[in-house]
Amino acid sequence: MTGMTRSSEGLDLRRRKALYHAWHRGTREMDLVLGRFADAEIHNLDDGDLSVFELLMEAQDRDLFSWMTGSVETPANYDTPVFRRIRSFYELQDKTNA
Repeated sequence: MTGMTRSSEGLDLRRRKALYHAWHRGTREMDLVLGRFADAEIHNLDDGDLSVFELLMEAQDRDLFSWMTGSVETPANYDTPVFRRIRSFYELQDKTNA
């Protein structure tokens, strides 16, 4: 899988923007991590979770990737249930693609 598979049809404007931003990060690695998660889960995020997801997307790609891979400890303010869901999703995708 190399790109967006979910249509933004049926999503409210906020979720459409989050989906687009997840796939247009600046680095391909984070496009794949956050974009795939957004494709699968954007419709399941409540407004609070969506706020956390939007905040996570404001972090630098190199920092996010380091936290996702565990090469750097995740700062407490980013170590949220949403972040852990993304990391679990990323780890599952990594195992599936191995």
